[in-house]
Parts: sequence; C-alpha cells; structure tokens
Amino acid sequence: MSVSLAAMESLLRKSGAERVSEDAKAALKKILEEYALEIGKSATKYAVHAGRKTVKAEDIKLATGKQ
Repeated sequence: MSVSLAAMESLLRKSGAERVSEDAKAALKKILEEYALEIGKSATKYAVHAGRKTVKAEDIKLATGKQ
C-alpha cells in the first residue's frame, strides 16, 4: 500500500500549512499507512464476526469508533 507524498502535502495544506517539508510529508505518510493497516485489520475482524468476507463501510466506522 502506498499513499503519494503529493497527497500528504495536499492534506497538510488543507490543514493550514503554508509550506511542507519532504520530511513532514514522509512522516505523515508513514503514520497514516500504519494507522490504515490497523483500521483494516480491525475492520476485517468485524466483517468476519458478522459472517462476511467483504469489509463494508460500517466495519471501518466500527473500527475507528466513528459512527
């Protein structure tokens, strides 16, 4: 899985940053990818528990506590 550095810069700029260093983009990318994997693992557990092979939006919401 890979999220582009350009996407990281876009997120940071939308958050109010005027300038974004390459190190900041790389750090955000690493953290978000790790977090996404953890969410995916949890969401998969919810789907399996519900007797499904397909991960749905509701599983993602449950995994993140955002309902």
